[in-house]
Amino acid sequence: MRAIAVGAFRSYPALVELPKPEPAPGEVRVRVEYASLNPSDWQTADGSPDGQAPPVFPFMAPPVFPFVVGVDFAGRVDMIGGGDNRFRVGDRVFGRTGPPAGAGTYCDYVCVPQDAAITLVPLGLDARTAAALPSAGMAAAQILETVVLRGHESLLVIGAAGGVGSCLTQLARARDLRVVAAVRGDERSRMGSLGAATTIDTTLGPAAESVRSVCPDGIDALADLVSDTPEAFAAHAAAVRAGGIALSTRGVAGAAALPEGVCGIDFRLDPNPVLLDVLAAGAAEGVLRVPIDIELPLEKAPQALDRNRTGGARGKTVIVLRHHGHR
Repeated sequence: MRAIAVGAFRSYPALVELPKPEPAPGEVRVRVEYASLNPSDWQTADGSPDGQAPPVFPFMAPPVFPFVVGVDFAGRVDMIGGGDNRFRVGDRVFGRTGPPAGAGTYCDYVCVPQDAAITLVPLGLDARTAAALPSAGMAAAQILETVVLRGHESLLVIGAAGGVGSCLTQLARARDLRVVAAVRGDERSRMGSLGAATTIDTTLGPAAESVRSVCPDGIDALADLVSDTPEAFAAHAAAVRAGGIALSTRGVAGAAALPEGVCGIDFRLDPNPVLLDVLAAGAAEGVLRVPIDIELPLEKAPQALDRNRTGGARGKTVIVLRHHGHR
């Protein structure tokens, strides 16, 4: 089968041919039709400077090379492993694989445990949109619960134009939070259509200063989806008022010098099929839109990963794998 893989951490992802995987007991094999790109895909492929699992996934199992990139997918079950299984051959499914050792989703086939974050694609939801939903949607929903459970009413989202940010903006607005969307460039119209109360352009100056101009008393909560250093994160957290929270998806909150009275949180995704079902129903009903920026064939995935590194994503990048003639 075709796959996009790295032969070692920090090596360039390349199109390779690998054996078709065989499902173990309790697993299903999915013929992948679409995969979607997440920043964690290239972060994982990079690893850390010492060649170990990357800091964004310190809990990841030891890598097996070639390491296939990607975690999100949608497709059809084409083989069932031994034992009882909640799926059947032919089922339309989507989900998130891990990241386990060596079993990514930028490939023609992937084996997934039936009790992992995998579920049926509901009627009314196309496979392309389903593939774009798992990581971004689940992260957004779980970040929002962290904010709502603490009773906060305003939310600054750094990197709001990307996949997680677009979902988070919509879900937060549906819960009556005031969303300040920080993006690169003029995205006021698009972010406003997703529910942002205010949009600020981070290329024009520090986000914290722009936030203070629209929220003089500070913001209740920060969700920083971009900053990969404690210093950059702390600069955004300067907009958070005492008693608020500053959440990082890049694992840098714990080392950041935050304003007095601001609680730093390093977010860790907890994928589960129940949450996938809820998000899929919302997408099928049109309540949750999943903006897709670009759709590319599998062989173009390495360039898409490079493009994502530069930042400024506008929605999701979807990788197309379902081509007649490939086995």
